[in-house]
Amino acid sequence: MLFDMDGTLVDSEKLWDIALQELAAVYGGTLSDTARRAIIGTSMADSMRILHDDLGQPERDPQASAEWINARILELFRSGLRWRPGALALLRAVRAADIPTALVTSSGRPLVEVALDTLGRDSFDVVVCGDEVGAAKPHPEPYLTAARLLDVPIERCVAIEDSSTGVASALAAGAAVLAVPAEVPLPPTDGVHQLESLTGADLELLAALLADAR
Repeated sequence: MLFDMDGTLVDSEKLWDIALQELAAVYGGTLSDTARRAIIGTSMADSMRILHDDLGQPERDPQASAEWINARILELFRSGLRWRPGALALLRAVRAADIPTALVTSSGRPLVEVALDTLGRDSFDVVVCGDEVGAAKPHPEPYLTAARLLDVPIERCVAIEDSSTGVASALAAGAAVLAVPAEVPLPPTDGVHQLESLTGADLELLAALLADAR
């Protein structure tokens, strides 16, 4: 099992909204809805590029912006993370069944370490962070890396994602994909099973997704 984090397991996208809009205000602007949707699921470097371009300030230093965002989002994460509907129950069912499990996220390791206080450090056999791979989602490398570290063929893995960027990464890697949109609706996509939430998702559904992917 391969789980995305932001928007999939925890309702953290709203915290990212706060941090991004605060930074936009520092720069004297407001992040547009279009740009905010485009940022969901992307790497920090791409997120800062989108933000700067949206504000008409492409000359800004992406590293400086990333450091500001990272510091602010750490504060917000420490204030508490809420589980997405059905996510905790499914994760517990997967772990109770001794299914190899990975967290595959675009977020960097320092932020993920804070999130693991909520998610549980024993909830995953492997954690793949966005700053620990050569290419971020939508590139397949994050999911291929997770499958390799789990020693499970990617074709035998189910990836659960909430964003088009993450879905593209998981599909390109060759995983079966369950999409559960959070902030942005996802279009119907061949090879992707979509649910409104993880409430009611169970091991039987995951097994069926693998069977359908053969």
